[in-house]
Amino acid sequence: MRIIYLMDYNCPYSYIGLKRLQKAVANLDLDVEWEMRSFELEPFAGKRPTISTTERYSEKYEISKEDAETKIAEIEKIAHDDGLNINFKDMLLVSSKEALRLTKFAQNKYPEITLELVEKIFESNLFKNENIYKIEILKEIAISCGIEESEATKILENNYYNIEIELDKEEALTHGITATPCFILILKEDKLIIPGVFSTEEFETALKDMISGEIENKTF
Repeated sequence: MRIIYLMDYNCPYSYIGLKRLQKAVANLDLDVEWEMRSFELEPFAGKRPTISTTERYSEKYEISKEDAETKIAEIEKIAHDDGLNINFKDMLLVSSKEALRLTKFAQNKYPEITLELVEKIFESNLFKNENIYKIEILKEIAISCGIEESEATKILENNYYNIEIELDKEEALTHGITATPCFILILKEDKLIIPGVFSTEEFETALKDMISGEIENKTF
């Protein structure tokens, strides 16, 4: 089975959904090929002063700071209940473009380590609250995953894969995908689009239905 995963590093649900689907895949002992695709949610984050997640939620959803804090606390609780001790409230909202470019490079050249890279960038952003816009942070993560420092430097210090990450998002929008996460399950000629976060059990059901052929084909 092949799973296409559209995500953004500023989206905690992208991380929660990925971990749940990974668990479902492991529970069913499936052989899966993962393909990461970019869907940048905050393209202007790198062109404005850095703001907190609370400030952005208040602005984006036109709610008070107190309501934004409540919404963020709810997201953190969902993650904590899944064993993911994220610190979303203290995350600085910065551009994810550099991290997405690095991920696209890894997907193209080192697909076998891409999932590890994705998880480490999520941990850097959502757990440690590091600035993933900084090249040095991303280089350290890349090296820890086995990518040569010279390769990571070349990608990150230039504009490699800028076009590719834009094309990922444009293609998704063309097919009606407007938010992250989104998972596309592909088995032979069958495709199923799963937008958003579902429980591990619901992911398992979808995977079983794909394997049994009981699910109606939906093309991407």
